[in-house]
Amino acid sequence: MLYLIGLGLGDAKDITVKGLEAVRRCSRVYLEAYTSVLTVGKEALEEFYGRKLILADREEVEQEADNILKDADISDVAFLVVGDPFGATTHSDLVLRATKLGIPYRVIHNASIMNAVGCCGLQVFLQSKEKSGRILW
Repeated sequence: MLYLIGLGLGDAKDITVKGLEAVRRCSRVYLEAYTSVLTVGKEALEEFYGRKLILADREEVEQEADNILKDADISDVAFLVVGDPFGATTHSDLVLRATKLGIPYRVIHNASIMNAVGCCGLQVFLQSKEKSGRILW
């Protein structure tokens, strides 16, 4: 099973309980290290999660994804992403590759900048207003 796990925005303890349980039972744990900024060091995550992390840079994820997916059909592999797993198209590509290879996957979502922006007064929803029989967005 391939797990794509969101880490949230703050520190090591922002991972969900479900995400942490998955990380602790995986044979390999990759930390995506290029689409977002990690606010704590890799070592802090390793200490809290109780697991060694393998840094996955852009080249590893985009061009050598087979390394990440290797044996994920017979053992659990985690792919950790700052924020939410689908904050970048590369992560969707990883799911498509897994599906093509018959590897089951599970996504464990978490907070991302898209919903955290609300603290600035911005809203992520669209509100419709009806005027002259037309809906305006």
